Amino acid sequence: MPKVLVVDDAAFMRLALKTILERNGFQIVGEAENGAVALKMYQEYKPDLVTMDITMPVLDGIQSLKAIRQYDPKAKVIIVSAMGQEGMIKEAIASGAKSFIIKPFKEGHVIETLTKIATA
Repeated sequence: MPKVLVVDDAAFMRLALKTILERNGFQIVGEAENGAVALKMYQEYKPDLVTMDITMPVLDGIQSLKAIRQYDPKAKVIIVSAMGQEGMIKEAIASGAKSFIIKPFKEGHVIETLTKIATA
């Protein structure tokens, strides 16, 4: 069962992802409301996967992605972002994100994407 760290500044979005993932056999090891907390939690829990919002306070998703990948170059980070942020998604992929999911998301797409990345 892959361990996942869910990172989003919106509590309802963290809850939605957590619910979908747990229902489909993923283990949530932590939830972070910004990139700075995400980096600390990544170092502490060493999750298999990270779902990462882009627009967050303190440390945004791109900065957090880069910090996590510097700490662990093999980190598997999936960007979860709203429509209209295509430029930032491209930057995230260039910075090492393994994939991306556009909000609002469908459960099947979330599970398919995370399963594919977890087994890659």
